[in-house]
Amino acid sequence: MSVHSKFATGLVALALSASAQAADATSAGSLMPTTAASAAARSTDDPYLWLEAVEDEKALDWVRERNEKAKAEIASRPEFKTLEADLRAILDSDARIPSVQKIGEHYYNFWRDKQSPRGIWRRTSLEEFRKPEPRWETVIDLDELNEAEGENWVWHGVECLKPEYERCLIALSRGGADADVSREFDLRNKSWVADGFYRPEAKGGLQWIDIDTVYVFTDFGKGSTTSSGYPRIVKEWKRGTPMEDAKTVYEGKPGDLYIAAFRDLSPGYERDFVSRTVAFFNDELYVRRDGKLIKLDLPNSANKMVHNQWLTVELREPWKVGGVEHPAGSLLVMDFDKFMAGERYFSVAFRPDDTTSLSSYVWTRRHLVLNLLEDVKTRLRVLTPLDAEANFKQAAFVGAPRVGTAAISAVDPDESDALWMTVTDFLTPSTLSMAEVGKQPEVLKTMPAFFEADGLVSEQYFATSKDGTRVPYFVVRPKDLAFDGSARTLLWGYGGFEVSYTATYNPMAGRGWMQKGGVFALANIRGGGEYGPRWHQAALKANRHRAYEDFAAVAEDLVARKITSPQHLGAQGGSNGGLLMGNMLVQYPQLFGAIICQVPLLDMKRYNKLLAGASWMAEYGDPDKPNEWAYIKTFSPYHLAKPGQDYPDILFTTSTRDDRVHPGHARKMMARLEEMGYTAHYYENIEGGHGGSADNAQEAFMRALAYTFLWDALGDAD
Repeated sequence: MSVHSKFATGLVALALSASAQAADATSAGSLMPTTAASAAARSTDDPYLWLEAVEDEKALDWVRERNEKAKAEIASRPEFKTLEADLRAILDSDARIPSVQKIGEHYYNFWRDKQSPRGIWRRTSLEEFRKPEPRWETVIDLDELNEAEGENWVWHGVECLKPEYERCLIALSRGGADADVSREFDLRNKSWVADGFYRPEAKGGLQWIDIDTVYVFTDFGKGSTTSSGYPRIVKEWKRGTPMEDAKTVYEGKPGDLYIAAFRDLSPGYERDFVSRTVAFFNDELYVRRDGKLIKLDLPNSANKMVHNQWLTVELREPWKVGGVEHPAGSLLVMDFDKFMAGERYFSVAFRPDDTTSLSSYVWTRRHLVLNLLEDVKTRLRVLTPLDAEANFKQAAFVGAPRVGTAAISAVDPDESDALWMTVTDFLTPSTLSMAEVGKQPEVLKTMPAFFEADGLVSEQYFATSKDGTRVPYFVVRPKDLAFDGSARTLLWGYGGFEVSYTATYNPMAGRGWMQKGGVFALANIRGGGEYGPRWHQAALKANRHRAYEDFAAVAEDLVARKITSPQHLGAQGGSNGGLLMGNMLVQYPQLFGAIICQVPLLDMKRYNKLLAGASWMAEYGDPDKPNEWAYIKTFSPYHLAKPGQDYPDILFTTSTRDDRVHPGHARKMMARLEEMGYTAHYYENIEGGHGGSADNAQEAFMRALAYTFLWDALGDAD
């Protein structure tokens, strides 16, 4: 099993992508009563602070009123009901590809459909999985569990103890929030372990050490969480003892982001690690030996990973080591034991150039497989270590796609060189293959076509941003597009936390937008990771405006090419992409006819005091510092909104159970726009967490709401 500073890099995926409890009194876990909200409002110039009280009845009445209005204006239309049913059928379809995880001799999958809205955790054999209709054995039925316990559990994941794989730690969330519980499960008899390990609801987790011991990092009470609401303390917990009596292994600082520990249980390479995440892309990794912690002498900004005898270091900043200067974006490899003994001679597994970056990498038993992005298109490369000095033999990946996007993961890195490979693009249904390194992949599953794509074509263009930077974007359009500026066009963007977005098959957008004749565009703006760390770092903090200038440049390029025109151009984004949408509304309203702003950040003066907001100051800056607020306020939509402007119509969506990005952002922005007399729509799902929905029915509703709103708003206005 490969281990790394996963609680740092994993948080990036969780951070703001399309899920913590804060110390602030406005968190979803510690609700501010109306009186407290009123008192706070008197000390600020914010008249809508009371809307931050997540479950206060006055605030919820406000939410219900706007939800009903949105349903009446959008969801009552016949075309909405038809689209909602179509999208629900896609989400519930048995023809979707089930992603599986090998645990012992079985292949496990979590599956939701119409019969199991909250889902079942099930398993099968590889022989069965190869069949068109595998025979599955249900292990956990979440709907049955919810009915028996009177809960609304949402699946959050599983960690099983190798090599026997008899016990698992299951994470379950109420309503889809980031906060969850951990419960011990017996995989042999498919039952919960009476008096087994149990972690109460909080941000954090459990990790196996052995059958009778776990690492626990969670909320242990007052002062035990970071200012972002994540665990600050990790302990070693013995079976049969109270959790509060567990032995402290490491205690971080209140201003840290996340503290955790884990054991690498790879046969012959068992090691214990402690991870201290100071901030995004800023973490320390320690080896725990004989009760002592030894810090790995590596840059905090680097992603650190250990697989068997190999240490890999992915650089986000230039680093001179062993007399050699390595640029940001490089991947370095050396023998772990030699590194711990003081040697510093790394082998270079990858070095970036102007158009190629490292998207990800994965170890199999004997190989290192690189997933590269070359102008936002996948290229796979296989590296095989030849000796203890990490000299590599390099080869092309047999069967790698020539176009589109490939995602790869190891089937069982302890036992084989097999990989799961999912290949996709905008118009071709995804395929899942098992790929043995050096052999042609075996296609196991192919997704059916969920929308009519024969009349569509996908292309890549490049726009020029305000500072001259070349910004790539994709367009999916009808082959017979008139190029007269009349096409309804949806431009999607994110641009943050070094997250890359590539060409993928999207049945929801295909059926809800493209099949109807709409053009879909995906902007690969700075702030993302499409060109590695440099692309992300170019839009940090005081340079955040570059992400917005890039998105605006793409919008202008779509118009210049006469694909669309401003009255027919819509924009959509969520989370950090919701902040992007807020800035499009208030800074570039002339470019768009309508905007969809989902689970957004919008009040950048208070974002660091709301739920997980403090964890994102490395991305945006600290608004409590006057010199940093001076630039943050230039991209705070809540403060930039002004009356009397020609703002496009906008739909805000969020979730009451989102305990990552506070729903108060969307609530307050909606209230401010209403006060100023603008047309705006608002819908807040009660469940769903940061993902916005807790089951397929809710997701179909939210998707149909967005597409129906946008299609109508971008209609004939010439």
